Amino acid sequence: MHELSLCQAIAGVVRPYAADNHIDVVRVQVGALRQVVPDSLTFCWDLIREYESMPDAVLELEMVPAEVACRSCGRQSLLASRWSVCCPACDSGDVKVIRGNEFQVMSMDVS
Repeated sequence: MHELSLCQAIAGVVRPYAADNHIDVVRVQVGALRQVVPDSLTFCWDLIREYESMPDAVLELEMVPAEVACRSCGRQSLLASRWSVCCPACDSGDVKVIRGNEFQVMSMDVS
């Protein structure tokens, strides 16, 4: 379960702001190709936030679909499956991932 280490990384970004503030919400963008299970990430966040003295910090996830540009047929397409990075139009594996690899803290609400 790599979600625990991902939550530790999120906490590492948020921690400097938690020292002098109350963290209410942490917004994280997660790409479909990151193989993250949202429920597992939320579960792990609930554990980490207690340890990091951010007991009320809610984790909000923005899931980003995977999109590729095919070098073979020239099409840009959303991937139907996160398990295969082939062009949905022509089945070529010669693709460039345009989005879907994201994993970043986008913003947080503090009070």
